[in-house]
Formats: sequence, C-alpha cells, structure tokens
Amino acid sequence: MKPSLIVLGRFQPFHNGHASMVEAALEQGVPLRICIGSSEAEQSLENPWSASEREQMIRAWLEGRDAEIVHVPDLGDPPNYVKHAEEFHGPSGTLFTTDFETSKLYREAGWSVILHDLENREDWQGWRIRATLQMLSTVLEEEAVIAALSVNVPAAVAQLIVDNGWQRRLFHMGTGGEPVG
Repeated sequence: MKPSLIVLGRFQPFHNGHASMVEAALEQGVPLRICIGSSEAEQSLENPWSASEREQMIRAWLEGRDAEIVHVPDLGDPPNYVKHAEEFHGPSGTLFTTDFETSKLYREAGWSVILHDLENREDWQGWRIRATLQMLSTVLEEEAVIAALSVNVPAAVAQLIVDNGWQRRLFHMGTGGEPVG
C-alpha cells in the first residue's frame, strides 16, 4: 500500500463537518485514503452504523470522486494507535485532520500532518446529529426527516439514511428512561 493523504474519522454519521474536511483534503490533489475508525464497534447510540453503512454514506457524498476507503478497528491504546492504524491505512504519509490530539499522535510517530480548521463545530458534531436523528426516528414523513437532517448532513447522505430507514434504529437506543417518541 502506497503512502497517501490520510483522513481519519468515525463518521457516525458522515456530516457536513466531515464533508468540509474531506473536500479540503481532496483539494490537495494527491491520492486520498479515508479511514473509517471504530470499524468493529458494537452497535450503540454512539456507534449506530456499521463500517459498511458509513462507507456507503461517504461514497454517496463523494458521487464518484476518487478516494480509497479503508476500515480501521479500535485499539483502545492511544500511544500505540498510529502503528496499529498503519496496518490498515498504510505507511507514513500525510495525515489531514481537524483533531489536535490525533495530529499530535501522528506527528510523534513521524508523520507529516496538515491540521485543518474546524467549521461550524457548534452544529456539526456527531453526538448532536445522532440526538437529532433519534428525535426524528419516529417521524414517518420522509421529506420532513430529510429536510431536517439536511441542515447538518449532506443531502445525499440524508437521502441514503432515510431510504434505508437507518434513523429508525435510534428509536430504541439510549442510556435508559423512555424511548424517544
């Protein structure tokens, strides 16, 4: 596997913040490898979509643009994460990230790092979007769900989520109490 520009993320779900970061990475004009982290995580409110579903979200947004996608399982050991992840995304190249802690780990492992600015962080956070999807999980009017979701998620991803009914699984997920709805 040749070194590439690497973008890491959990993409739970792939949202506009991710789209902004990946778009900026694509503009670098070099081969891009998108790494889906927590690829083997057990399904939960924090990880409601499988790695293959998240890959479908990314591919729907890419609309045929060229990027390789790989799945990287968790290690749970930050000091050894880069070495672990290299087994899946390849040898030292350049990391493109918006996360300072991740940039630090990769720099310490000898990687070149491009630290990109976060955009609209207040709204484009995975937990916030999952909470919105959980509230929308009982809404039967698909156009309304897509309209609400498309504020923070690319339209192609919102459509994919609704077409597959992936928002409905969040209905029963949570930390106790009454389910949404």
